[in-house]
Amino acid sequence: MGDAILSTPALRAIREHFSESKITFFGRPVVCEILSPCSFNNAWLEQHGKNPFATANVLKEQRFDCAALFKNSFGSAMTVYLAGIPNRIGYAREGRGFLLTERLFPLKLPDGRFKPVSMVDYYLEIAAYLGADISNRTLELSIDPKDKETLRAKLPQVINSGRPIVVFVPGGAFGLSKCWPAARFAQTAERLISDYNAEIIISVASDKEEEKIAAEICRLSKYKLVNLAETPISLGELKILFSIADLVISNDTGPRHIAIALRRKVVSLFGPNDPVWTDSGYENEIQIVGTAPCAPCARPKCKEAKHLCMESITVEMVCEAAAKLLEKSPKQSIL
Repeated sequence: MGDAILSTPALRAIREHFSESKITFFGRPVVCEILSPCSFNNAWLEQHGKNPFATANVLKEQRFDCAALFKNSFGSAMTVYLAGIPNRIGYAREGRGFLLTERLFPLKLPDGRFKPVSMVDYYLEIAAYLGADISNRTLELSIDPKDKETLRAKLPQVINSGRPIVVFVPGGAFGLSKCWPAARFAQTAERLISDYNAEIIISVASDKEEEKIAAEICRLSKYKLVNLAETPISLGELKILFSIADLVISNDTGPRHIAIALRRKVVSLFGPNDPVWTDSGYENEIQIVGTAPCAPCARPKCKEAKHLCMESITVEMVCEAAAKLLEKSPKQSIL
């Protein structure tokens, strides 16, 4: 999901450059859901299953002239090759260069590792190769107004509270190494409720580990928090929730990019991953980067006895950043 949102500047640039062409997006249902409604394409093809031969047959029926591959996998290149698409553009990595007709090469460090570069720019290079103007790096998402009514029905106490809305994102699909301790989220919630009378909503994926984190935050807080694990909402409804939030405090994970794309105020917490990879230059984001001799390790699970990088981020740091953003200017909803 995060990569899909980080690709929106490139998708917009390609749409603007090929304004008269029919553009079809091919991706998993979650990508379709997070990017819809979308003005960057004419049609969607949803990916179901990983069989490159079956998928190639689906693509072959469409008689595409060009395939721009944002995904780095060998399988994606194999699929468009088998589909007989004459122009196949993407990064030559994962041993797939021979399957592409036009190749881009990611920057590397002297030791052979990939040089950290924002994925926003990484995807924009594909758009630039196609001749598009890549000067606009702004992430962008649209919302469907009908989702506002369904969200209101599910969370009337939030929509109608009149209190500052603060969304916590304490999980992370990458792994537990990105997660700030639940106890510190709970302490931050208490500070924001005490200082700003905030309405705290905990947003987690439908995942047992993330649901446990949300339950632990609620257990540790002396105030009543809204736990979305107990009231699941769709991605469309999640975008509506974020669009009316005064602040989002998030680990380095997909929903952080939703908040940025919807022009919210964001505090982002980093530990094992280099912030450069996902930086968008957004002016209303404060990044807090944990420090440790072993960071950034880019591992989904911490190998140390203590989770040094994330534990180096204090409640005081997060609350100070939250105060800066909450007091910066009045809330402006995009609705």
